[in-house]
Amino acid sequence: MDATATVTPFSTLIRNASHEQHTEAETSTFMGDLLGGRLGVDAYTRYTEQLWFVYRALEEGAEALRNDPVAGPFIQSELMRSTELERDLAHLRGADWREGLEPLPATAAYAARVTECARTWPAGYIAHHYTRYLGDLSGGQIIRDKAEKTWGFERKGDGVRFYVFEEIGNPAAFKRNYRELLDAVNADDLEKQRIIEECKRAFALNTAVFRELGEVFPLSA
Repeated sequence: MDATATVTPFSTLIRNASHEQHTEAETSTFMGDLLGGRLGVDAYTRYTEQLWFVYRALEEGAEALRNDPVAGPFIQSELMRSTELERDLAHLRGADWREGLEPLPATAAYAARVTECARTWPAGYIAHHYTRYLGDLSGGQIIRDKAEKTWGFERKGDGVRFYVFEEIGNPAAFKRNYRELLDAVNADDLEKQRIIEECKRAFALNTAVFRELGEVFPLSA
């Protein structure tokens, strides 16, 4: 790692290093079509289903990490999304929403990697935690707004509850505190570089999910 690593906050390093992968994920064809209102609610539902598999892996792994010296400080109950996702899926798919629910291959690979990190590499788990939850607090709000306007969901109601963090009154302050946790992460420079590489991998796994969703929901010419 270069000499500036000692003075550049880790939260800045991780954001800058993953910028290219982050942009690729945000500008995927599927997400562009979804946010552009060119896809139906069935595409939004399928996307929400995929999120459930990923967040189930994230949050099933979280409990065992609460007292971990590296990942423990990041495990915060107000971030947890599984319950909200399940409420959204019940609204989108009905009471029997679990029936026939299958992850796309890319989603299964993504969830498996999250589970592996949670079990064997707490510092790597942080990379997935960061890419998901800080993204939800930021760009996720754009998705919520578009979904409400495009498919008529009640504002911050069923169908978009995943994006509503009711226990976080000041998202800007929360994100600032989260970045301070990153800056203080209990890891040496080599481990921090590994976290950055895992962050890039997390974005790549997410982009692969978007790619497969785009194959399921191609726009007709």
